[in-house]
Amino acid sequence: MKAVRCHAFGPLADLRIEEVEDPTARPGEVVVRVVACGVNYYDGLAAEGRYQTKPPFPFSPGGEVSGVIEAIGDGVTNVAPGRKVIAFTGFGGYAEKVVVPAGNVFTAPESMDDDEAAGFLIAYATSHHALKDRAALRPGETLLVLGAAGGVGLTAVELGREMGARVIAAASSAEKLTLAKAYGAAETIDYSEEDLRERVKALTGGRGVDVVYDPVGGKQAETALKCLATGGRHLVIGFASGDIPNLAFNQLLLKQVSVTGVLWGAFARAEPKRNAENVAELLRWHAAGRLRPHISEAYPLDRFGEALDRVMSRKAKGKVVIRVGSAVAEMPARKKAETVR
Repeated sequence: MKAVRCHAFGPLADLRIEEVEDPTARPGEVVVRVVACGVNYYDGLAAEGRYQTKPPFPFSPGGEVSGVIEAIGDGVTNVAPGRKVIAFTGFGGYAEKVVVPAGNVFTAPESMDDDEAAGFLIAYATSHHALKDRAALRPGETLLVLGAAGGVGLTAVELGREMGARVIAAASSAEKLTLAKAYGAAETIDYSEEDLRERVKALTGGRGVDVVYDPVGGKQAETALKCLATGGRHLVIGFASGDIPNLAFNQLLLKQVSVTGVLWGAFARAEPKRNAENVAELLRWHAAGRLRPHISEAYPLDRFGEALDRVMSRKAKGKVVIRVGSAVAEMPARKKAETVR
């Protein structure tokens, strides 16, 4: 089979497509024939050696896929060969086939096309776990989302609205904020043009926000921490800016606020039952038409580098996917990804 392979940490330009042996399923595992793979920021970080998890060489990037079960190992009862699924792979998704623990595989609902399924799991499950489990977001609270048009940021806007919060979306351009507005943001802040702290003060009558959802890090995170109301919660999702911020611990003391780390993959492995319940809730919401994944671009496997660059350069809006298999379902008329040829 074909797979994108990383043999040593270094520039993303060093990644190559190679012919490798097909994987086999051991007990408790399944082999998924990949139709499409979601592209995530950590894919690039892992290949460069900048991610907190460093897989053994050689490895393929790619943390989530849609596809079809090709084979199952002993003891697997939740899925059968031929079933269309979505799967959290961690690594290995930039390939024609991938082996996955059966507990990380979920039946794809009929409401999802292949592109949506490939880009659904990590972004929505991360935001759902962050807002529901880590922040305990309540109806009527105010949620500030940084990087609000990115892969996880846009789902935080959408889920925050679904959970009854007043969502303030912050991003770096008017175009991105228009998208966030369409997904449920009540207010927007262009932090390339506006002062984030002063704008939050104006929008909240000086009170501040209850929850900050932060996949950006850097200076914006340091400013956002100061935007919290008394008793507020700052969710650390990631560091897309490339900078890990310096926390002002006196701010935590004076305002009695908390800073909480969110690593959905670790949660999914540590608490598979709770994670499965959360994913099932998300899939029900999608089937009911309450969630609308925004897949902005789709690339063929041989142009994986361009797909990864779109995400790493923070130019992507919503999710970017790589189409691996030959049989990709036609996207519904309500929304099509731009297919990059």
